[in-house]
Amino acid sequence: MSTTSGGSGVDRPGPGDDGVRRPAPGLVRLSDATASVLAAVRAAGGRPYLVGGCVRDAVLHPGGRPADVDVEVYGLSADALVAALAPVGRVDAVGRSFAVLELRRDGEDLDVALPRRREASGALVADPHTTLRQASAGRDLTVNALAYDPVTEEVLDHWGGLGDLRDGVLRHVGPGLADDPLRVLRCARFSARLGFRVAPGTAELCRTLLPAAVGLPVERVWGEWRRIGETGRWISTAVDTLAATGWLATVPPLARLAGVAQDPRWHPEGDVLVHAGLAADAAARLADEAGLTGEDRLVVVLAALLHDVGKADHTQVRPDGRITSHGHAEGGVRPAEEFLQRVGAPRSVTARIAPLVREHMVATSVRGTPGRAAVRRLARRLVPATMAEWALVCAADHAGRGAGSGPDLTTAWLALAAEEQVQREPADPLLRGADLLARGTPPGPSVGRVLADALAAQDGGAFTDRAGALDWLDQRTPGPSSPGPSSPGSSSPGTDGGGGSP
Repeated sequence: MSTTSGGSGVDRPGPGDDGVRRPAPGLVRLSDATASVLAAVRAAGGRPYLVGGCVRDAVLHPGGRPADVDVEVYGLSADALVAALAPVGRVDAVGRSFAVLELRRDGEDLDVALPRRREASGALVADPHTTLRQASAGRDLTVNALAYDPVTEEVLDHWGGLGDLRDGVLRHVGPGLADDPLRVLRCARFSARLGFRVAPGTAELCRTLLPAAVGLPVERVWGEWRRIGETGRWISTAVDTLAATGWLATVPPLARLAGVAQDPRWHPEGDVLVHAGLAADAAARLADEAGLTGEDRLVVVLAALLHDVGKADHTQVRPDGRITSHGHAEGGVRPAEEFLQRVGAPRSVTARIAPLVREHMVATSVRGTPGRAAVRRLARRLVPATMAEWALVCAADHAGRGAGSGPDLTTAWLALAAEEQVQREPADPLLRGADLLARGTPPGPSVGRVLADALAAQDGGAFTDRAGALDWLDQRTPGPSSPGPSSPGSSSPGTDGGGGSP
């Protein structure tokens, strides 16, 4: 059986369990809370093993301390396990049917569970006297079916998970993968996190689960996509996994990009779907370098993945063979919103991604140095996204072109945004509704229209302080008998010209 790194020594069969034990001293650094749990279980006569993702990650990164620890306990009943853990920390039963306990000690949460075995009916039942092989047969993937014996300091592998870790392969343990169709998206998440590709046989099984995709609760679907955006590093590999399993069809705005050609002078990397994946990979790297986490990272990564979805409907091949996609940025907003709705993204996420998609071509539309007015207007149009997020998405777009990557055109924009102090949010309005009411403007829609014009004038450079704003207002509404002159700075917020406004 294939194995990977994680300790020296010779593989040997497990006792009567048809598994392989690989010596791995010091593989996992245990926290005080975990060590206390293991000691309490052993003192009560049980046999604890670390299982699941913490073992997988420890094999990939030996000597690290796992963020999440799952302990599986053999030889103790559920009641005996609760009694053994009670002195260690606060114990909550989060799944009594499977005897899953959540223990909290010193601010750390650990999941402690009894092993489960599959009955002839297919049902999973908790059984503290089952074998490691029987219990691990219920896992989804071989790389997640490893166990670690903290007493002997050995990795136990019954399904070839060590070899698959070495080879970078996601392979299902058995037909139980089909118990939950969401596991296909889970495979995509692991592809994004680990850079692993799905095994052909596993992809074939996943394709049979596609009809069940429509019945998945959208909250669970979003849970997987959220993790892809928050933790994934190889988003392009996740896209490949979705394509290999047929599940790319669950997100039509992305699926339609397959085969959409691009001008090879600017995009030698391939079609639009390939570019989208590479851009998302770059966005993940850039977001990590910028220290983004959680939703902030997710927004940048998914915006990069979706930035060119408008090309499916806006790409044309001209008679001379040139390929163009005029209007794809603005045209991409609706399909991006459709994608996010399908995967269950919160409205707050959609509200941030949509303007990033719409505005990702702005820097290429201005020759030379942008004007300050263009920068201020862009910052306003991006709300609730930011100039900083926009710059990351644009940089990812360029990096996703491979050898066709040009210089980063956002540098000058960001420099001016910093000078204008609008890199995180646009400037506060200098005029308020009270200013209009004080000058006799009656309440109503006209107040909103004037304030909108004032905001456009402010961003356009017509005034830069409160006194100037009031002067602008007085010139616009000098009295009931005169309409007043129109402002030279009240251009549309959508105008991007790189003029020399202050």
